[in-house]
Amino acid sequence: MFRKVLVANRGEIALRVIRACKELGLRSVAVYSEADRWSNYVSQADESFLLGPAPARESYLRIDRLLEIARKSGAQAVHPGYGFLSENADFSEACAKANLKFIGPRPESMRAVGNKIAARKVAQKLGVPVVPGVSGAIDEAQARAFAKKHGYPLLLKAAAGGGGKGLRVVRGARDLGRASREASSEAAHAFGDGTVFLEKYVARPRHVEVQVFGDARGNVIHLGERECSIQRRHQKLVEESPSVAVDAALRERLGETARKIAASVGYENAGTCEFLLDAKGRFYFLEVNARLQVEHPVTEMVTGLDLVKMQLAVAAGERLPLKQDEVRWNGHAIEARICAEDPFSNFAPAVGEVAGVRFPAGPFVRVDSDLAPRTQVTVYYDSLIAKLVAWAPDREGAMDRILRALREFKVVGVQTTVPFHLQLFRNRSFRAGRIHTKFVDEEFDFEDVKAEHHEEAAVLAAALEFLRREQRAPRHAGPRPLSPWKSALRDLP
Repeated sequence: MFRKVLVANRGEIALRVIRACKELGLRSVAVYSEADRWSNYVSQADESFLLGPAPARESYLRIDRLLEIARKSGAQAVHPGYGFLSENADFSEACAKANLKFIGPRPESMRAVGNKIAARKVAQKLGVPVVPGVSGAIDEAQARAFAKKHGYPLLLKAAAGGGGKGLRVVRGARDLGRASREASSEAAHAFGDGTVFLEKYVARPRHVEVQVFGDARGNVIHLGERECSIQRRHQKLVEESPSVAVDAALRERLGETARKIAASVGYENAGTCEFLLDAKGRFYFLEVNARLQVEHPVTEMVTGLDLVKMQLAVAAGERLPLKQDEVRWNGHAIEARICAEDPFSNFAPAVGEVAGVRFPAGPFVRVDSDLAPRTQVTVYYDSLIAKLVAWAPDREGAMDRILRALREFKVVGVQTTVPFHLQLFRNRSFRAGRIHTKFVDEEFDFEDVKAEHHEEAAVLAAALEFLRREQRAPRHAGPRPLSPWKSALRDLP
């Protein structure tokens, strides 16, 4: 095992990797932009280095700067987390040339499946069904020709990266040029690669993905599926495992298909194969995420495996800790992505300083977050600020437990999606498992959420206004009495 790991990411995933390193007795090196200087993960690492200004292009996407810090700190390995450079084959290759172990797939494997265009071609060669599309970088003329044959709507997708970045639904011919430019620009900003391709848009399927893991000896296993159908703007909002739509036979078919795709390119480390699933149980390959997923905790909760520790061990040359027939699934886990967004204003991004935060606790409740009082939520990065995960022996119990935990979750100073999740987990159709990728748009009633939470919002707003006035007030030399407002904020349920 290497002795020191540079974590080439930020926020909760950086903290997650740092914690795994501590448990394995490894030293960790954090990197941060000027916007993240006072973030919690920076103080938790053994060493930390400034990358550059807040924009990702000038910090977290700077391969040269990351390699320089790795050399300076004496790190032997680099963990890319997710997003940013995590699926960048050039970064993986640059690490290898710098004698650094990239904790992820080899560059050639990443180029074979990490790029979504290449992954479609691999799946097609293996005879795996894919959504109709153009398996290559497209221009506007090609897109119009495809639309003439298959009709609208269409889906433009970034070839690199994921997380909903660089995706645009094209409803008609007049929107094609603008959508193509926007998708390419967003992809270039997020991943450093503006290449986009085209698929026929499928309106109301389920989105199911399979976790795979490979080692350097050619062993590949799958760890079951995750249901990721609750989305908005192609961003996942809730993930769970197992899926209510997948029985044992379908799980075997999905898992073996994912294993076949991964094994065909000699895949190492953690990865995910994503599929669309229709009402008749037919599935279509979408893409491979050649990295650790945001939603990996739900797989950890139902399998009892620590995927980040497995990543570190496999990268150090160890075998996978178990064979396929030794994988066991127990119970049901659900993850709610808590984002700094306003569900009352069409999920508009929310920014500002976090004045206070209270995480939920209790049996089988997990919170992955780098959030702390005085954290600055900015416009520069993804809006995800926490992941709340609950486990129970069955789905109903997991939903009840995450509801209880959401009622305990408090953030003061920045609007979050907690009110949305409270409404969602009480929705009858969701609880019955009747979900699809357009569920939120078609069935969610934001007015009900607004009415239910207006009183709590008013109390939090009043408390925050008091804090702002306190900060503007002149400082006195002597001690000041504790005000009723401060007492109220401290005792806020």
